[in-house]
Amino acid sequence: MKKNIFQKEAKKAFLIELKEMETFARSKHFDVEELCRKIKNCKGKIFLTGVGKSGHIANKISATLSSTGTPSFFIHPAEALHGDLGMIEKKDAILAISKSGESKEICDLIPAIKLKKIPLYSITENQGSTIASSSETHILVRVAREACPNDLAPTSSTTVTLALGDAIAISLLKARGFTSEDFAKSHPGGKLGKKLTLRVKDIMIPVSKAAIVKENSSLKDLIFEVSSKKQGLALVKKLNKITGVFSDGDLRRQLQKNADIHKTKVESVMKRKFKTIKDNELILEAAKRMKKYKVYNLLVEEKSKIVGILTMHEILEANVL
Repeated sequence: MKKNIFQKEAKKAFLIELKEMETFARSKHFDVEELCRKIKNCKGKIFLTGVGKSGHIANKISATLSSTGTPSFFIHPAEALHGDLGMIEKKDAILAISKSGESKEICDLIPAIKLKKIPLYSITENQGSTIASSSETHILVRVAREACPNDLAPTSSTTVTLALGDAIAISLLKARGFTSEDFAKSHPGGKLGKKLTLRVKDIMIPVSKAAIVKENSSLKDLIFEVSSKKQGLALVKKLNKITGVFSDGDLRRQLQKNADIHKTKVESVMKRKFKTIKDNELILEAAKRMKKYKVYNLLVEEKSKIVGILTMHEILEANVL
């Protein structure tokens, strides 16, 4: 077997598909204006349908639409023929994907779609096909060459169609003003969900559990308090008000100066200026702020009152970065 034959053939296929995508993007057939306008104005849901490889592409496009603000479902045409068409209403619309435009299951479904007066849109490579001719709006996707050396397996054509679906979804996202907060509502789980939903108050150390010493406490008292709470930062208070902070790094620097831990008062060495963050801010914002100010701790505010501490340790433990 020739050396690096897989690498060579894989790269060749990749470049073929890339070229077909670029060619389509520059062609007159890349025109999503009418389809996007109709989808945006649809009062119901967008149902994607397709068979075989086209079905897989339709399923993925449907998922992308749903997660970016356009309610969508995938429906298999064979299942639709046997009852599932009943879930689609007149206010909904169907987007059919078929390479040939003659997929039997979809063609068999067209009379029922017309009878129910459901809008039909399509993406095919044949503008004169049954599916295209039956559609209110049609986009022609035709590639010069499949990545398959036999020019049989749908490869370039499915890649271009998938990219087109993403482009349509993003265009609709922008038109709807869909934000990261909106995105979070439909992605509450996993690491992605945490990034978009987890807030400072969810993982902060509340003041009631934080290491706290008074301004007139000695460094020895502070060491005992920090050790007992197993934290790298202590809050300093005076008359129930947080007036400063003292970190383990500050302590090391004092010990390097041979400070007397019995006589040195916290008020003489603490930091009176500290960075804060609101309790309802996203954890991602907290991480950005720590990076910007080159700190590992932030004091958490609620209505101008310090209510907790957020450290980089809590952020890493939450597994959102």
